[in-house]
Amino acid sequence: MVDVTPSRSRPSGRRWREMVPVALRLGLPVLWVLWAGLAWWVEPRESTEAQLDRDLVAGRVVTVQRAYGWADDDAYWGSRARPQYAENGGMLAWTVSNGQSRYTFDVPPAPDSYLGEPDRSAGAGHDWRDARLAAIPDRWNTAGGWAHRIANVAALLAGVLTALWLARLIGGAPPLAGTRWFWFWVGLLPFGLGVLAWTYRELWRPPSTPVLDRGSGWRGFGWLILAGVGISLLVSIARVVIGTTVVPG
Repeated sequence: MVDVTPSRSRPSGRRWREMVPVALRLGLPVLWVLWAGLAWWVEPRESTEAQLDRDLVAGRVVTVQRAYGWADDDAYWGSRARPQYAENGGMLAWTVSNGQSRYTFDVPPAPDSYLGEPDRSAGAGHDWRDARLAAIPDRWNTAGGWAHRIANVAALLAGVLTALWLARLIGGAPPLAGTRWFWFWVGLLPFGLGVLAWTYRELWRPPSTPVLDRGSGWRGFGWLILAGVGISLLVSIARVVIGTTVVPG
């Protein structure tokens, strides 16, 4: 007789399937906390002309960009706002050495006459500021300052978080509290809150048996619209009440 050694592939595969939910249960919230901290730090904050002057005097300005507003038309919650370049735009955005981004509409672009010879009617203060801004060698899209590096790390964390969530949602066991389409739409909520909701409901506190009336794709789409509007309103109110230092944007 020939002894056949029992195959260990099935136990190993079973053990692996048991480890994945545990790793995601702990890893997804940790990734989200890291992303949220970095994203909050580099989120553009509305500032003032006086703050710009203080940053210039202290030598904290790393990059500068004249723009007409911010572009963030990506439905992906981990997307990064970027200034829309305009040579004579009414907004001036700059990054400082601590990695934060600031902007203001209080600094109008220099008049065209300044390119030929200084405009004496503008005052020495404006001449001084324009000269300082022109002396900054780095521009927004080409510099590697701390603000851009931190923003890139935040975008990477958001991408990893989204990829792990989608891999589990599509390739893992069927969700119990809602259909895959339900959680797909909910997962698009701002600030990754939908991914946190899925982690809590499906990994941390899953129902013991599949819910009979599981959330459908249409219900998830409705939650995306309603909750998305509600979150936007709450953020706008908090920004007015608390200020842009705590609630940037």
